[in-house]
Amino acid sequence: MNQLGTGIAITGSGSAASEVTLDIHQLSQMVDTSDEWITTRTGIRQRHLVHAQGSLSEMATGAARNAIAMAGIAPDDLDMIILATSTPDDLFGSANQVQALLGASKAVAFDITAACSGFVFGLATASQFIRTGVYQNVLLIGADILSRWVDWSDRSTCVLFGDGAGAVVLQGNQSDRLLGFALCSDGTQNSCLQLAYKSQQQEIVKGLTVGKGTYQPITMSGKEVYRFAVQKVPEVIEKALFRADLSTEQVDWLVLHQANQRILDAVAQRLKIPKHKVLSNLAQYGNTSAASIPIVLDEAVRLEKIKSGDIIATSGFGAGLTWGAAVFKWGR
Repeated sequence: MNQLGTGIAITGSGSAASEVTLDIHQLSQMVDTSDEWITTRTGIRQRHLVHAQGSLSEMATGAARNAIAMAGIAPDDLDMIILATSTPDDLFGSANQVQALLGASKAVAFDITAACSGFVFGLATASQFIRTGVYQNVLLIGADILSRWVDWSDRSTCVLFGDGAGAVVLQGNQSDRLLGFALCSDGTQNSCLQLAYKSQQQEIVKGLTVGKGTYQPITMSGKEVYRFAVQKVPEVIEKALFRADLSTEQVDWLVLHQANQRILDAVAQRLKIPKHKVLSNLAQYGNTSAASIPIVLDEAVRLEKIKSGDIIATSGFGAGLTWGAAVFKWGR
């Protein structure tokens, strides 16, 4: 066993978002909706938006620097950087740009894409490298700029999404604080939530046609996604808790993907977890996809709501369709 150990501790968190915001009153002037409709249906009052020249890599780096500082390490100490995103600056991936901006020259870096489940999938991925003893210091970032792919005339989606980045540092530890996780996918429901490729035919030589194009805006079947989340999220959390040998009564904080306040309330009710244990910042950020869990986690840590040793149950769910849960103790 190497110096720190092959258990896992989450030792630092950080977040970042643009200062530019769009509130529900402004939205109600753009599309056929109202402040009351948005608030009652979603719980969202505003969201942060990255300006047209903004960079996902820079926003992710800001969140990463905050997490690294809290963990008490330097960028040179990082062995690995995992960036969970569906909206990279470069289709080939943006994790390497973050590595360069941080000056983390010793770290291998790569992107993963699991949409709103990306952060939880990233936790499970990072943990394997630490548990095998290969790496000791892993930076996990969830970051998305969904405003790039929103149809701002579609009231069913434009009222939901925002931009942001959150990060955590996972380190090798003598005791294992990542207590259990479970991951799931169902590609048969892919059409319920998509950011699909849109192809245009281009004949490059006579008789040979290829597809060339971009991506369509986000499309979503809200009722189907709601039903899916309310059914599957409690199940996967219970599975992760079973693997951790814990009950819902032992959970200090429920940290769900910030998709819709009605989903958060319904999941907590099914798990019989009281509202005061459910963290939410939907009103200020909206749905920031892979960034939502680490942003709300970081806010609670910095407000000293979450303390060392607290048991956190977290779940991400979204496009794919994908969903997953992880249970961990905060800190060493």
